[in-house]
Amino acid sequence: MTIIDSILQLWRIRTASKHLAGNLRLIDIGAHKGELFEYLGDRLIQGYGIEPTLDKPLTQNSYSIVPGSVPEIKPLEKNWDAITMLAVIEHIKKSYHNEIADYCYEHLKPGGIVVITVPIPSADKILNLLKWCRLIDGMSLEEHMQFLPEETFDIFKPPSFELVAREQFQLGYNQLFVFKKISR
Repeated sequence: MTIIDSILQLWRIRTASKHLAGNLRLIDIGAHKGELFEYLGDRLIQGYGIEPTLDKPLTQNSYSIVPGSVPEIKPLEKNWDAITMLAVIEHIKKSYHNEIADYCYEHLKPGGIVVITVPIPSADKILNLLKWCRLIDGMSLEEHMQFLPEETFDIFKPPSFELVAREQFQLGYNQLFVFKKISR
């Protein structure tokens, strides 16, 4: 990861963390090396991360990260406060989107939230240029599925979820969505 990759990642983390309260039990899908958990610090009671690029489990005081992918990898506990997917959903094939929504619904407590960041497709042109210039590593940029941010509404929809926040950041090249679990 280059310094620019780290800056972009931290920007996503800061934007998302504004929507994450204290005393938090959090599942982070695409947890990388636990940067979100570390950033949250004392706000995090328990973290469970899932990371497909991880070779072996990583355990710290308040969190653990396991290798693998959703929906195969599941924590034993239910009733989590939040699930995050920061720059992740655009890497997931559309055929898995319903399973992702079901996974989130199954693991969240009533009123729990899903926090998602997703770049707009034109961001890939800039990221590819930065990667070509060796200014970024791109963090699996080649896996982007040309996902449109508006498609999140087709995944996290009523009667299971309702949108509670949406904002643009990173000069409009990235979008944040917060969906709340509603009882069916």
